[in-house]
Amino acid sequence: MYVSAYLLEIRVGADLIGVIIGIQGIVIVLSGVPLGLLSDRRGRKWFLIAGNLLLAPIILIFAFTDSVALWLIASAIGGLAEASALSSWNAIIADQTDLSNRDGAFSLSFIVSNIFVSLGTALPFFFPILETATGLSSSVIHREALVVLGSANFLAPLFIFALLRNYREKIVTREEASQRGSISLLLKFSGINSLIGLGAGLIIPLIGTWLKLKFGVPDTYSGPFLAVSGITIAFSAVGSSRLSAKFGLLKSIVLTSGSSTLFMFSLAFIPSVFLAGGVYVVRAAMMNMSAPLMDSYLMGIIAPDRRGLASSISAIIWRLPNSVSTIVGGIILASGSYDLPWIAASLLYATAIALLYVNFKNIKPKG
Repeated sequence: MYVSAYLLEIRVGADLIGVIIGIQGIVIVLSGVPLGLLSDRRGRKWFLIAGNLLLAPIILIFAFTDSVALWLIASAIGGLAEASALSSWNAIIADQTDLSNRDGAFSLSFIVSNIFVSLGTALPFFFPILETATGLSSSVIHREALVVLGSANFLAPLFIFALLRNYREKIVTREEASQRGSISLLLKFSGINSLIGLGAGLIIPLIGTWLKLKFGVPDTYSGPFLAVSGITIAFSAVGSSRLSAKFGLLKSIVLTSGSSTLFMFSLAFIPSVFLAGGVYVVRAAMMNMSAPLMDSYLMGIIAPDRRGLASSISAIIWRLPNSVSTIVGGIILASGSYDLPWIAASLLYATAIALLYVNFKNIKPKG
């Protein structure tokens, strides 16, 4: 989100921002399955480290050049980096847990991830202070912040290596694997989830752009708002494991994501930026309560030796329509239709949630 806000700050159009974000998703789609297969066979830890190692130079490319061609190349490399990480992280968590603690582990991972994303989003809050103190322009301050973020990302692979230094891949026999999960089950689950990806792509990656275009809110205000809301949203996942313990995984997913969809639909009709901000926080909190539960559910219905591949397939089937719809969403916003993305996204979400419950209500996750 910060990169898209930076591009908007230097007067890049919403349609081009949508293309840049969309390219990343397309590369994830193309590389996800091969990387998922390799991570299952060669070791997930090293793919996770490699993916994070690529992030730093990508951010620095956006900071040091104004070339659209290089931005598109960086976006493509970013897709490769994300595909490497997506094929590994969820599988590693699932390998180290069982049914008694898996929901809590995925919730904790979600919370920590969102807190750090939110802290990065909060950076624009300090930019006016830095502009006054240094006399530098807003665009220069934005660029220097990218340099700092890119440099800091070189530390991430080191932390991951230290965290997983004692991690050992689980070896599961073919006989054990044949009793659990199937590609057809995975494809059905991922196909339904792709409708949510299609809807989300229309507006969620472009929320900063939407706030700027509809309400005239610069990222010096939208950034801190998204940061505070992100931290609040992250901690909403604390209740995810409690919900699943009380109602079951699938019912909890339907309950939280269904409630979120109602708030999403209402955003199309709210004229006040303050009210819209409050509704957005509630919507995102409810939807993000379901996110770790979705990951936990998928890992529980898939054989352990297929989890890397499953993570990749699930991600790319979600990302493909998400990437295309992000491009469409950018074009819609550029045309001045600021409410249409919310309405279309809500209808897609509602369809996906109904299909998920009907098709999976009798399928239980295993250890």
